Parts: sequence; C-alpha cells; structure tokens
Amino acid sequence: MACSITEACIGCTACARACPVSAIAGEKGSLHAINPSRCIECEACGRVCPKSAVLDPEGRSVARLARPEWAKPVFDLSRCISCGACADKCPVSCIELEGGRAGGLDCRPRLARPGACVSCGYCAFYCPMSCIEILAPTAVGTEVAP
Repeated sequence: MACSITEACIGCTACARACPVSAIAGEKGSLHAINPSRCIECEACGRVCPKSAVLDPEGRSVARLARPEWAKPVFDLSRCISCGACADKCPVSCIELEGGRAGGLDCRPRLARPGACVSCGYCAFYCPMSCIEILAPTAVGTEVAP
C-alpha cells in the first residue's frame, strides 16, 4: 500500500517537495495525489503537511513533525560488515561509507547528511546484519561504538 492525500489538502506543495522519490503530483492551490507505484511509504509528506491531509498506508493521519525531530539511523558498528547496502539503498543518498570502499576492514557507514534523511528505514531494512535502528532524536546518540 501507499500513503494517500485527503480532500483536506490545500495544494501548498510541501508534500511534493519533501517526497524523496517524486511520487506526489498536483498544481499549487489544488488537491495533490500520490502515485502508489512510486510511494515508498516513508511518510515524509505527512510530516510536513500543515493540514494533516496525508494518511499512512493503514489510513491513519500522519502527524506533522518538525524535521529536526524526525527519526534517524543509528549504526551498531560492532556488527557492521561494511557491505554498503545502507548507502546503496538510501533514496536520498544521506548515508556514506567512510574509510575506504564497501567491504573494506576500515570502511564504516555514517549519516553524512542528516538534514536530508526522510526516516524511511530503507537502510535498516536492507542491512543484512540488522545493525541499524531508526530512532527519534531523543534516543539518538551518535553511533554505537564497535
């Protein structure tokens, strides 16, 4: 399923600008729509909507949330195998590998562009070692030490 936009939409375009995969279309001042085949269910569109006009895939209204409060990936580097899947699958390219190339002994992922992160969870979903958690800022430190 995908997120959807209700009739409460005022056409402010905030949702379309926040969508990392360009799944939202509509003219300024008119009802917008989400292309379900493109939607990755990150709910970034709902977190920026001033009218709470976005519903999650279960039909619940997505609460507006200031971008600094969005959940971010936290890496448990003690289990990381430096495969690079997190960086490869990130739809906004906010995760980078530092210290070498994927698979290298000194290579480690890091959230290089935290402001770009849309809290989609793709990095955690695709991590073969389950060493990434998506946590709210109050629970986020930096990275868990190896």
